[in-house]
Amino acid sequence: MSDAITKPAGAFSAWEFGLALRYLRARRKEGGIALIAVISYVAIALAVMALITVMSIMAGFRTELLSRMLSFNGHVYVQGPVLNSPEREAALARMRAVPGVVHVTPLTESPAMFQAGGQVTGGIVRGVRPQDLVSTKFVYDSLTPEARRSFGQGAYGGDRVLIGKTLAEEMGVGVGSPITLYSPTGADSAFGNLGGLTKTYVVGGVFSSGTADFDRAFVFMPLEQAQLFFGKEGLWDVIELKVAEPDLVDQYLTPIREAANGPALISDWRNRLAAFWGALKVEKVAMSIILGLVVAIAALNIISGIVMLVKNKTRDIAILRTVGASRGSMLRVFFIAGAAIGAAGTFTGLILGLLFCLNIGAIQHFLEALLGVQLFNADVYMLEAVPALVDPVDVFWVTIWSLFMSCFASLLPSWRAAKMDPVEALRFE
Repeated sequence: MSDAITKPAGAFSAWEFGLALRYLRARRKEGGIALIAVISYVAIALAVMALITVMSIMAGFRTELLSRMLSFNGHVYVQGPVLNSPEREAALARMRAVPGVVHVTPLTESPAMFQAGGQVTGGIVRGVRPQDLVSTKFVYDSLTPEARRSFGQGAYGGDRVLIGKTLAEEMGVGVGSPITLYSPTGADSAFGNLGGLTKTYVVGGVFSSGTADFDRAFVFMPLEQAQLFFGKEGLWDVIELKVAEPDLVDQYLTPIREAANGPALISDWRNRLAAFWGALKVEKVAMSIILGLVVAIAALNIISGIVMLVKNKTRDIAILRTVGASRGSMLRVFFIAGAAIGAAGTFTGLILGLLFCLNIGAIQHFLEALLGVQLFNADVYMLEAVPALVDPVDVFWVTIWSLFMSCFASLLPSWRAAKMDPVEALRFE
C-alpha cells in the first residue's frame, strides 16, 4: 500500500476507492459500523421509494381527475357579442377549422331548482345540441344507447332530460321518472318577464361523469328546449371549445380569437378552474418538501456511521498520513464510503419505487384478496385501481436530491478525518 501512496495519484484514484470499500466491509469486532451502514442504506432506500411512489400517485390522481373535469367542461370559452350576431354560425365554422380544435359547442347554462321523489335541490341546467353531447366523453359513454337516441327528439327537443347518477340516487329517481324544474326567470311577454316557470320533464337517461360534484349539480337538456324554458330563445351563453392538448392551451387562444372575428372574450380552463388548479400545485409543492425532508433525515444517518468509522480507524489514518497520504486523500476515502451507502440506497429505492408504481394495480388486488377488504372503492373514486403516473422529471429530481444529501452528510465527518493530526492520533496508541 505504501508504494501506491508514495506515487502521485489523482483525486478519487483506485486505491482510495479500494480502501473506502474495504472499510465498509467491517470485521466482526467492528460490526456496529456495518449495522449503521445497513440501517442508513435501508432508510435512504425506503425514503426514496416513498417519495417516488407518493409523487407518482399524486400525479396519477391529478391527471385522472383533471381529464374528467376537462371532459365535462371545456378547454377554451368564447363569450361576448359574437355569440348572438348574424355571423355566429360562420364564426363557429372558423373556430372548428382551427388546427388542434376537436369540438366546438354552443351552450346555455342556467340555475334551476329540481323536484322529484319528495326531494328538492338546486343545480345547473346545461342546454346542449344533441349532436354535441358526444363532446362530453364520460357523460356520453356512460349513457345507454336508448338515452343517446331519445335525447332531443320531438318538438323543441322533446321533454327528456339527462341527470347525474348522484342526483338520481339522492332524489330516488331513474330512467322514465318525472322530474320538475323550476326556473327563476322565464320567457318575455307583452307583460314583461313571466318568471318562475315550472315544467315537468322525464328522465331520459342517467349519466356518470366520474366526478360526484358534477353528477349532483348538472342536468342536461336539449339546447332549443333550454332556450325556450329559460327565456333565451335563439341565444347562446357561451361557445365551449375542446382542444387536442389542454396543457398547451395558450397556443390556441390567438387563432381562436382571430377565428371569432369580432368582439369576444376568450378564457380557458385555467381561469375557470383556478382554485382547483392552484390547490393542486400547492399540494404538490408541499408534499415534495415534506417527503424531501424525509429523504434528508434518512441521509443524515450516514453521519453517525462515518463518525464511528473515523473513530475506529484513527490509527490507520495516522499511519497513512505518516507514509505520505494527503489530507485530501483521507477526506476522499471516507467521503467515498458515505457516498457509496447513499448511492446504493438511492438506486435501490429508485428501482423499488418504479416497480411499485408500475405494478400498483396488481399489488392492490393482491392485498385486497389477502386481507379480504376493499382498499379502493371503485364506486366512490370511479377508478378500478389507484392511478400512478411516473413523471421522469420528478424521478430525476428525487434521485439528484437523495444523492446530494448523501454526499453532504458524508462530507462533514470526512472533513474531520482529513484534519486529524497523525502525531496526536498515535500518541495514545
